[in-house]
Amino acid sequence: MQIKLGYELVYELPQPTPMILALNIHYSRASSIVIPDHMRTEPVVPISSFRDGFGNWCNRLVAPQGKLRISADAIVNDSGLLDPIVPDAQEHPVQELPEEALVFLQGSRYCETDRLSELAWKMFSGGAPGWARVQRICDFVHEHIQFGYQYADSTKTAWDVFHQRRGVCRDFTHLAVTFCRCMNIPARYCTGYLGDIAVPPNDAPMDFAAWFEVYLGGRWHTFDPRNNTPRIGRVLMARGRDAADVPLTITFGPNKLESFRVWTDEIATS
Repeated sequence: MQIKLGYELVYELPQPTPMILALNIHYSRASSIVIPDHMRTEPVVPISSFRDGFGNWCNRLVAPQGKLRISADAIVNDSGLLDPIVPDAQEHPVQELPEEALVFLQGSRYCETDRLSELAWKMFSGGAPGWARVQRICDFVHEHIQFGYQYADSTKTAWDVFHQRRGVCRDFTHLAVTFCRCMNIPARYCTGYLGDIAVPPNDAPMDFAAWFEVYLGGRWHTFDPRNNTPRIGRVLMARGRDAADVPLTITFGPNKLESFRVWTDEIATS
């Protein structure tokens, strides 16, 4: 199957303002890209690109004073398959983990392992380890948190989410990531596109999505505590320790985001 996806952001800026944007499809999906998601700006401004410390593709520009429109359109091939379920994937002792996974055991800006470790061990130390333990964590987070776009708060941490019991997909992800790390399971935050493919239609505006990956059985696996069910058409943009590592945009000055649109649609075939 093929998926058409893209975004449009419109800013109003009172002065020339540097920006960093992490809005490209992740390099791991490069072979599936049919039409690349080249960034366009109106007015046209120079754009330079680089890879950050996690390998994510980022763009730099200086937005002029006034209105700036940033957009992209792309088409990707997709298997059309649900997220894989691997129930026999097992945990690794910490001493056997690859070095590149160790950073995803540590606390981070939104994932306070020090504050939630004791609670995590009380709640999740029993029962089968590995895939089953991660699924128990996702089940708890999915049932514990009430979803609502009105609960979005860029300063909310996993500790806050646990106690407030409400949030958006990034909050579900931060809490689940924190619990996994507390249980010595490497977990990394992911952001990208996830359309309503093969699920009941949703009247809410489309947005970018957050989920996470854990290291079990020698490889990384996808989990999604917000939806808590395998989905079709997940397209990764960036990975990091938490949302602080993969902000969609960083704006170095005052600004107003006047409009924000995201689309992710299966292309109908005859």
